[in-house]
Amino acid sequence: MKVIDYIQTVLIGTGFALLFCLPALSLFFDIGYGAKERLFIISFVAAFLLMIIRPLSDIFDEQRWLKKLIVLRKGLGILSASIIVGFMLQSIIAPGSVYLTSLFSARYYSLTSYALFAHIGDISGLILLLTSNRWSQRLLKGNWKRIQRLSYAYFYAGGLYEALYLESSFALFALVVVTGLVLFAWVLKLLHTEQDRPTV
Repeated sequence: MKVIDYIQTVLIGTGFALLFCLPALSLFFDIGYGAKERLFIISFVAAFLLMIIRPLSDIFDEQRWLKKLIVLRKGLGILSASIIVGFMLQSIIAPGSVYLTSLFSARYYSLTSYALFAHIGDISGLILLLTSNRWSQRLLKGNWKRIQRLSYAYFYAGGLYEALYLESSFALFALVVVTGLVLFAWVLKLLHTEQDRPTV
């Protein structure tokens, strides 16, 4: 468990470091397209790992080590969303930025160049990042879990954007794997519920 706690601390620390450093660095340096692309890949891989942990632990219910990995979902989510929100903040503070005003234009949500998916990912990532803490859990109570379900919108929006616009074969693979695992875990749960139901 100490190893998992350490990994969790590293993931959260790295996420917050990127969240604060990306906008600040952009004021002084041009973060090249290659560096941005690598960070987007890290963000998506973290989201992919986050999305497969729960269904895998449900499918392989006897594997205790998988249950322990559920703790890492928070760290993976913070790392992934911090990169996206860091780039959002970079866009907001850039000189001559029209990012905030563009939020209210129809073009921002256009399906041409699949921008809609990217922006759904931006907005859901921001909400998830802001609510990934104990204070939000206490404040939102039962609604907190409902808000955290935005992780599906976040993952699928990012995956569709990468698969369609960036033509990423990994994103397509990740979308298929997550969908398959989630559906399989859901069917298993239904079957267990049916078996546990008393017969009359």
